[in-house]
Amino acid sequence: MLIKYKKSFEKIAMGLLSFMPDEKEVKKLQSTIKEYENNDDWQLFLWKDEDILGAIGARFNNEQMIVQHISVTPSHRNQGIGKEMVKALKDQYQDQYDICGDGQTKDFFDQCD
Repeated sequence: MLIKYKKSFEKIAMGLLSFMPDEKEVKKLQSTIKEYENNDDWQLFLWKDEDILGAIGARFNNEQMIVQHISVTPSHRNQGIGKEMVKALKDQYQDQYDICGDGQTKDFFDQCD
């Protein structure tokens, strides 16, 4: 189930995002989390089964939702959780936005124009 990020999930979200190559450095990771908390155009969602297993983050740009972060805990990879997160995001927002990926999420989406 896709749930919206809130401050109480900060450590979990930072842990999940730290698995992404561009988010390894602590200062970069803190900056990214701060952007999700303070910028209304950025939204972070967490994937919860029994535990929180993944994160997917997007920014809204006019009629586009650009997915810029997708991360799944290493012990739960290759089980389709990333695809489930993308599908849930599309189900929730596809009527309002064209959903595409940036350079980090190219495996899941076409690039944005």
